Amino acid sequence: MQRHTRFVLLCALLLAPVTGVWAQTQAKDSGQAYPTKPIRFVIAFTPGGPSDILSRLVGTKLSQSVGQPVVLDNRPGAGGNIAGEIVAKSVPDGHTLMIANNAVLAANSTLYKKMTFSPEKDLKPVVWVATQPNILVVHPSVPVNSVKELIVYLKARPGQLNYASSGSGAAAHLSAELFKSMTHTDMVHIPFKGAGPALADVLAGNSQLIFATALSVQPYLQSGRLRPLAVTTAKRIGGMPNLPTIAESGVPGFDASTWHGMVVPTGTPRAIVMRLNSEVNAILKQPDVVKFLTNQGAEIQGGTPEQFGAFIKSEGPKWAKVIKVSGASVD
Repeated sequence: MQRHTRFVLLCALLLAPVTGVWAQTQAKDSGQAYPTKPIRFVIAFTPGGPSDILSRLVGTKLSQSVGQPVVLDNRPGAGGNIAGEIVAKSVPDGHTLMIANNAVLAANSTLYKKMTFSPEKDLKPVVWVATQPNILVVHPSVPVNSVKELIVYLKARPGQLNYASSGSGAAAHLSAELFKSMTHTDMVHIPFKGAGPALADVLAGNSQLIFATALSVQPYLQSGRLRPLAVTTAKRIGGMPNLPTIAESGVPGFDASTWHGMVVPTGTPRAIVMRLNSEVNAILKQPDVVKFLTNQGAEIQGGTPEQFGAFIKSEGPKWAKVIKVSGASVD
């Protein structure tokens, strides 16, 4: 009996290291060991814009739920391509990610002749976060109070007014170009590396108007420093029910919005993708997050990685058509 007991103990001691390695591997494959270090949120635009605001909101909540710090890293430029390339070429372990918008994931492939990465091949969808309407706003010095008045004003001054955007290829840029083509007006595009500096340019009166997300422009509307004319979506938004759409203001068929979703480098293990998907879906249901985003006019999305991937594929042709019809180009 003693010999048998010693044999069992010896086997247990010999197998312990193997069992430990197996357990660690299983934990890693299941995503239980993730994250093991700070998570880097690469942000494609400057502080103050919708990408930055959403990244800070989701990043703070994610840090609380997974117990690791979130490092926010603003890398603006090239319509979001600089940040996109950083994430695409990062180690695919879930510790480097971004909340990208439709410029990075759907429009830039058509707008830019040379891309250093492929959004379709090099970035993996995790979860669709939110869709936000753009709001057409003007500086108070522009003597118009409606879209119809703006069209008349622009036609009397071709090429004399500037519109700012958060960057070439951003929804703000393409929304304005679509507006120009559908109204047969002419404005000068002034691109920036994010919504923050673009809004600052309009607030200073250097540019006269901008198509900005409700999330980034709301404080300036409340203070009266900017005047809203209409929303760019097909329907009015809950947070601003009295603000008409551009479509119902004399430009039928106009519909454009900004959307954001989380992506990681291709090659990131499925278990980690699903862990992030689960965490973000839970965050998007938290009452304070729902209240904040809804008040800013955003429509919360969520869902599976596959649903977000299918949506991205449907958006590519849509924005390619907008770019072709409007004649938009990289400045």
